[in-house]
Amino acid sequence: MSLFRKKSLDLLMAQGADSDKGLKRTLGVGNLIALGIGAIIGAGLFVRTAAAAGQHAGPAVTLSFIVAAIGCAFAGLCYAEFASMIPIAGSAYTYAYATMGELVAWIIGWALILEYALGAATVSIAWSEFLNKLLLQFNLGSIPYEWSHSPFEKALDTANVMHHGIVNLPALLILLILSLLLIKGTSESAFVNGIIVFIKVAIVLMFIFIGWKYINPANHTPYLIPENAPPATLPDGTQYSYTNFFRHGWGGVLTGAGIVFFAFIGFDAVSTAAQEAKNPKRDMPIGILGSLVICTILYILFSYVLTGVAPYTDFVKAGKEASVSYAIDTYMHIGWLGKAVTIAILAGFSSVILVMLMGQSRVFYTMATDGLLPKVFSALHPKFRTPYKSNMILFVFVGLFAAFIPGSVAGDLTSIGTLFAFVLVSAGVWIMRVNDPGRARPFRTPLVPLVPILGIIVCTAMIVSLDNQTLLTAFGWMVLGLLVYFGYSKKNSKLQKP
Repeated sequence: MSLFRKKSLDLLMAQGADSDKGLKRTLGVGNLIALGIGAIIGAGLFVRTAAAAGQHAGPAVTLSFIVAAIGCAFAGLCYAEFASMIPIAGSAYTYAYATMGELVAWIIGWALILEYALGAATVSIAWSEFLNKLLLQFNLGSIPYEWSHSPFEKALDTANVMHHGIVNLPALLILLILSLLLIKGTSESAFVNGIIVFIKVAIVLMFIFIGWKYINPANHTPYLIPENAPPATLPDGTQYSYTNFFRHGWGGVLTGAGIVFFAFIGFDAVSTAAQEAKNPKRDMPIGILGSLVICTILYILFSYVLTGVAPYTDFVKAGKEASVSYAIDTYMHIGWLGKAVTIAILAGFSSVILVMLMGQSRVFYTMATDGLLPKVFSALHPKFRTPYKSNMILFVFVGLFAAFIPGSVAGDLTSIGTLFAFVLVSAGVWIMRVNDPGRARPFRTPLVPLVPILGIIVCTAMIVSLDNQTLLTAFGWMVLGLLVYFGYSKKNSKLQKP
């Protein structure tokens, strides 16, 4: 049979019909928006804002966020049409199966592992680092280096003694807790996610409201970095020049948009929960686009306050994890707020891991239901009706990576899977409009084919801009995926045996 055999929409709809054997429909529109915010607001807000402002956009990083949000909106509108039209777990994988065929669906399902599973592992490693920072801020000591780093990492302490990592236990712990929560139930997971989202959004709003009165108007003048701006001093004492086209003016704003774009990634995870939404035709578009709008507003306000409190040149030397704490300690002198920001980052990481693990298990569930993966991934708990075996296997796979591999290894691989999904979903909406124009669409993407084309262009440009090593690694991952497909999935596909 053809490699591009498609799964009919009627078959998909029948598969998604609620039954005692399927996933439980427990999520309302509020839960879906919270899932989106939970996946979007991680440390990206605290880290990438300062990096983009200090090196490229200056105070106009607010405009960078608007440009990046528009780029995400193209893909978000396409996701919203598909999610309302095909309310099935599996997200981009399912949409590709219905529009471009099995091989393309397999490739995107395989790519989503980079976004969800690898993303969860990478974020859990960062969670471990920030847990240590929080313990130190509250003078509670710290977890020994050996038990919070991988065997491939080593560092000198203040006494010049070399320490070698053994295993990253905090990363394993958070993965275990969240995996058990997901096994217990989707509604319970959504409830806990809602609490975490409330905490981190409250702290972000706290920083905005308290920081507003510390804004120095001089820091916002000029708003765009001028070409003749004086250089900033790097941590090693060298000078950082702004004369390059992409380090000032609108060139800097556009480059800044590329940096902060990845702070938006995650809203697509909402679509993986379509089969667990109570009223997916109405609620899925609201959940996807609503979370994107709320996060965009928070990002713009946050970046406006941050660049008003501290001059953008300061973030060249404090443009990473410490940037927000640096601004608070140096210009606001509110110690407890710095601790609250660390708590917000930890909360942000926790909800991102939770939604990523949930998204991956739902993609695997759908792929296994289609016969492309072993049945174990589609086995539902007899009481909780969650893909518990998939969650357990994912914990082992993701946990091994988090416990024994340095976080830096992942690089931009997490993002490439997302961007690839965005490209195919944008293309899929256009293809479906041509091939099946009469199909009922509770939500319609406006200006088709313009919006899908712009989504494809923006996301492809982001992929091309990634470094060659990342692209080569992703290519190797895809080759491995094709070997799995032709070795197992193709002959076990349900469409092979209709």
